[in-house]
Amino acid sequence: MATLAQRSVRSAATSRAAARPAFTSRPVVIRRPRDAFLVRAQGTTAAAGVVTDDTFEEVVLKSPIPVLIDFWAPWCGPCRMIAPLIDEIATEYNGKLKCVKLNTDESPGVATEYGIRSIPTVMIFKNGQKMETIIGAVPKSTLTQSVDKFL
Repeated sequence: MATLAQRSVRSAATSRAAARPAFTSRPVVIRRPRDAFLVRAQGTTAAAGVVTDDTFEEVVLKSPIPVLIDFWAPWCGPCRMIAPLIDEIATEYNGKLKCVKLNTDESPGVATEYGIRSIPTVMIFKNGQKMETIIGAVPKSTLTQSVDKFL
């Protein structure tokens, strides 16, 4: 016959086993309704401005100060990774450098004109001339070193 201590250990073990879900060989799939969508919060303000095919000449080529332009698209993961870096640079270099973003899906003309084949691509313009091109998601230090060369 089991002692009282042995019985309480057995009952605790069986209650824990009952609390765990039984193992199934099929994976559990959680489905969302078809009309459900996921919303991700993003910053409401960006330090970098926006440029389009229509405003490119005025904002970038005729600028009295150097311009950093970020060619990006909303579906591009690496573009979203460097977006906060571009905003930080715009804040840090305020007055010395103009930072703008060009959505290549909405404004393909400028992207085609400058041979943008992959995004993100960051270009630095000074006195209306393209000075440097940086392709891909790079660290902030790489961007600032490039910017510092043209200030």
